[in-house]
Amino acid sequence: MYDFVVVGVGPAGARFSRRAARRGHDVLALEQGTVGTPLACSGHVSTDVWAFTGDGARDELLQNEIYGARFHVGGPNSEAYPFYKDEVASNVVDRVGLDRHLAALAREAGVDVREAHTVTDVREHHDRVEVVASGPDETHTFEAKLVAGCDGPRSKVRAELGLPEPGELLHGVLAFSEEEDHQDFVDVHLTAPTFFAWRIPRGDAGVEYGLAAPPGVQVNKHFEELIDGYEIDVARRCSGAIPIGPPNRVTSRRGFLIGDAAGQTKPFTGGGILYGMTSADHAARKIDPDWPSTLEAYERAWRDDLERDQFLGQWIRRAYSLPEPVQRIGLRVLSGEIGVHMDRPTSLVSPRHLRAMASRLWR
Repeated sequence: MYDFVVVGVGPAGARFSRRAARRGHDVLALEQGTVGTPLACSGHVSTDVWAFTGDGARDELLQNEIYGARFHVGGPNSEAYPFYKDEVASNVVDRVGLDRHLAALAREAGVDVREAHTVTDVREHHDRVEVVASGPDETHTFEAKLVAGCDGPRSKVRAELGLPEPGELLHGVLAFSEEEDHQDFVDVHLTAPTFFAWRIPRGDAGVEYGLAAPPGVQVNKHFEELIDGYEIDVARRCSGAIPIGPPNRVTSRRGFLIGDAAGQTKPFTGGGILYGMTSADHAARKIDPDWPSTLEAYERAWRDDLERDQFLGQWIRRAYSLPEPVQRIGLRVLSGEIGVHMDRPTSLVSPRHLRAMASRLWR
């Protein structure tokens, strides 16, 4: 019997698997397809990502350094309102390569990582959990003390355990052009209904274009308008669900959720790589597979860490739906140098950001 069966080997699943194995636990990690594919997530992350990777990862995975963002109310030709730092604010990384790198670290730590295993059933018992998975040749039933659902926004584990869903699922679309672009600013368009669109330069790897919006919105239509405004051709399109708003419970008797499955994402961007891996660290520290009652400690730990940032993130997202004249006034007043951490809205009241705001007001 395994200590943990982990379903999903994205950043959250790979991170938890690695940390749990390094604590001496016997871990099996199952991935439905091949690790890193299909791509359905942006590779724009804070510089904190390198604290979760191994030696040489930055040299291997970094595609571009970003110093700020230009916000637009309207299309590509509309007025830009820049927000920036005097140092690198974020990085653009090889997203597929990041997943594979993190999975390799898990394997090095002793995790049994198995690709092409689709989980079809999860059964909780008083003393164990059974995970049924269809492999390349046959169906297997794995027994473990606990199961970790790290299997994305439409989590099979979540459904099988009867856990509540995230507050909402947005529809996101990504596409890539082959134009080489080493600019150090991303472009953000507050034109998608109640959410936003973006353009991210990836250096030699091209440019990423994306858009996310709630169900019922004609996402593909708005995305075509974005692409037409930039007058470019794109390829390698992909789409996926983006969970916003964690449910009130992400643990059951012998199961728990991490990452997108748990709604551990930033409400104002939809990004979840850093929040998911941060929560994975809390899970590895707090959960003892021999004592299922420690699942409650994980619930408290990740919420204590991220709850305020997610709450403030929801208010930032609401500003995306303000009337356009109000958006322009707000962006004009607030644009300039900032001291905000892209993953932590609570840094809006940090001394560094307040000093940056004060310097603009007194110019």
